[in-house]
Amino acid sequence: MRSGWYNNLSLIFGVKIRHNWFLLCFICILALVALLSSSSTSNREFDSLVPPRLPNVYTNYRKLKEQSVIDYFDLRFLTSVTNSRLKELPLCWKERENYVPCYNVSANLEIELKDGEEFDRHCELLRNEEKCLVRPPKEYKIPLRWPAGRDVIWSGNVKITKDQFLSSGSMTKRMMLLEENQIAFHNDDGLIFDGVKDYTRQLAESIGLGSDSDFLQAGVQNVLDIGCGFGSFGAHLVSLKLLPVCIAAYEVTGSQVQLALERGLPAMLGNFISRQLPYPSLSFDMVHCAQCGIDWDGKDGMFIIEVDRLLRPGGYFVLTSPVIRPQGSLLAIKKGNMLTPVEDFTQRICWSLLDQQDETFIWQKTADGHCYTTRSQGLPLCQDEHESQSYYGPLVKCISGTHSKRWMPLRNRCNGSQLTLEELEVHGKYYSSVQHGEFYEEREIWKSSLRNYWSLITPLIFSDHPKRPGDEDPLPPYNMVRNVMDMNAYYGGFNAALVDGKKSAWVMNVVPVGTRNTLPLILDQGFAGVLHDWCEPFPTYPRSYDMLHASGLFSFLSLEKCSMMDLFLEMDRILRPEGWVILSDNVGAIEMARMHATQIRWEARVIDPQNGSDERILVCQKPFLRK
Repeated sequence: MRSGWYNNLSLIFGVKIRHNWFLLCFICILALVALLSSSSTSNREFDSLVPPRLPNVYTNYRKLKEQSVIDYFDLRFLTSVTNSRLKELPLCWKERENYVPCYNVSANLEIELKDGEEFDRHCELLRNEEKCLVRPPKEYKIPLRWPAGRDVIWSGNVKITKDQFLSSGSMTKRMMLLEENQIAFHNDDGLIFDGVKDYTRQLAESIGLGSDSDFLQAGVQNVLDIGCGFGSFGAHLVSLKLLPVCIAAYEVTGSQVQLALERGLPAMLGNFISRQLPYPSLSFDMVHCAQCGIDWDGKDGMFIIEVDRLLRPGGYFVLTSPVIRPQGSLLAIKKGNMLTPVEDFTQRICWSLLDQQDETFIWQKTADGHCYTTRSQGLPLCQDEHESQSYYGPLVKCISGTHSKRWMPLRNRCNGSQLTLEELEVHGKYYSSVQHGEFYEEREIWKSSLRNYWSLITPLIFSDHPKRPGDEDPLPPYNMVRNVMDMNAYYGGFNAALVDGKKSAWVMNVVPVGTRNTLPLILDQGFAGVLHDWCEPFPTYPRSYDMLHASGLFSFLSLEKCSMMDLFLEMDRILRPEGWVILSDNVGAIEMARMHATQIRWEARVIDPQNGSDERILVCQKPFLRK
């Protein structure tokens, strides 16, 4: 006998409710089968394309959350496939060709930000705007391949005019216009003194080296170049196998960061105003400022304290600025036996002035962590809560890093990406999640995966796109991809694979805020890296990168409740036309990613690695939209 609730339903829906119920279940099963079958493609010959998830990539307490994420993606996808076809997003208006979110001076002034903070990054003021795709300028052209692109760029790719070049005084000594639409940079002429090579040679001699080719032997590998101009100094350091990272303030036109990235040099937006840079303590071997425009005697010396935080023990601060300055400035000439303010302050933080030649001053940070407590007017040591603030935390007036197990003098460190067991042991102790086996396993996995990535991309480039005039058919496109971003870098294994594979690419290794902070380990390998919250835009100009890579990022971000569409719009903004995106994640996350990729007009294909897991690869290419 049927229950009362069933009889009531029968009265409402009719006697055929049982048949309707079975029909609904049958339709749901068909939709699920279609979903699973669509995730596979004809590219099944890549047996190990996706690196298997490393043990403990997520800590054990997140296992239940991971399963919830998978279920969440599956439910969202099943809901979306029942809706009408999603419309492609429109192109933004011309005024947003060089749009950089979070840098809105007028909005900052409205809330009465001052003392330079109106020019700083303020993502909390980001307004909801129309979702659209940032278009390239009408004159934009695909950058030349490396290394030719280091010395010659297309003038239409950067927001700077010929009049600005010709009226810039000394800038014209560093470059010349070869043709109407090209700019050529000269590394040998006119940076400072007799040229950039002479300049770096003098720096090397000032710290006791025979030549600038000895920087690596002295432990100098990671250099923070503040206000890098047109990148001539950084380009020369790259030729010496060093890794310079340029940071400069946001500029509406004539951007130093945009020029550096266009030349294939590591760069990002960053300010010395009121907050720390998004790097941990003890990150760089040298900090360089050549007429970078920073008021070093401002904020009671807190900018110099920030440089001290960033420098490794024994690291160098190079400051090049005109000697003749207004009375009372840091670099005023000594009067009798009186110390200048900068010399007095640097002595308080245990720096020693190694050399002064004309306009250039070179200080060295102490390698003795006990020195700070011996100075009568020294600064206090930072507490643990200040040590952990490295993502745009407020500037602090205390000395960082002295309690870190990474406090290791430059000359005692190993150069290159191959860390010694002792150095790796430091990270294992300081960061409990870093395991030796996991670190080396990730490296080996990415070596094989990178080969498969390249073999996958190569035929797509030359089958889907016509050969450009004057181009020969090259080998796999190791010189067509220069600026690479790993959006979820883990230990930097993808970067290490590119180095081992002798690819002429550099990688911006991004460690998402909220994950394990492995950035110190990445930086200690001599790689570029930064902390970043992917719920916010990345601090760079449009069309900065040739390739974006991410493994497991979308599963993590779903826990952070970020907008996936906003993230894909940001990825499209910072990716160059004809640039590549390689994503690996579980099947639910990848299907959602493919849906968003279609909305922003990317060519996208899903690859099943056939390794018995639920992982999939999404390979996308951004089209060159000219209208």
